Amino acid sequence: MNTYLFVYDLIQFCGHSWIFTNMIIRFMSFGKDSVADTFYSIGLVMRLCQLLSVLEILHILIGIDKSRLFPRFLQITERIIVLFVVINSQEEVQGKYIVCVLFFLWNLLDVVRYTYNMLARMGIYYLPLTWLNFSLCIPLYPLSVLAEAFTICVSLPYFESFGTYSIKLRFPFAFPIYFPCVLKMYLLVLFIGMCFIIQNLVSERKAHLETGNIKKKRS
Repeated sequence: MNTYLFVYDLIQFCGHSWIFTNMIIRFMSFGKDSVADTFYSIGLVMRLCQLLSVLEILHILIGIDKSRLFPRFLQITERIIVLFVVINSQEEVQGKYIVCVLFFLWNLLDVVRYTYNMLARMGIYYLPLTWLNFSLCIPLYPLSVLAEAFTICVSLPYFESFGTYSIKLRFPFAFPIYFPCVLKMYLLVLFIGMCFIIQNLVSERKAHLETGNIKKKRS
């Protein structure tokens, strides 16, 4: 199982590193012009990585990953919803600057996290990397949630204009589902979940850094 988890983390690291490097090189080469087609150049790999991350919920459920289930579930589902339901369904949103910012934040967090995870599978712990992994997410995760919320807000006019996902149920009684309203309600869920996850990130940071300091003193 440890070998399997290492391979999983390696695949995710390669995927997110490719996306992150691609975004930086494109921005350095083409400047602001690269933003318009960022989704078209990296969207496929991004979708594959995010779909693959669903396995992390399974890893926790079967006990091979000791992470807490609910915070990880919230983080994965919010990305799936924003990427597949909001961005992927609205072509007009895909070229917005906020999508580029959002992808940058996601991949920066994941490159660090999967690097730490790979080394941890081998029993290798570098205190600077441990500090970076459990500290970087505390400021960047709320920023990524704000970017997700802004992406949803930007997409609302397009969902209203095209009627995407808005349906009218006829049985057992007529009941219209107006998808922009669903997204607005989801924004509340997103921010409530963010508060819960930040608390979990702070507690994880405290636990891991205290453990790392104890090991360093003993050595």
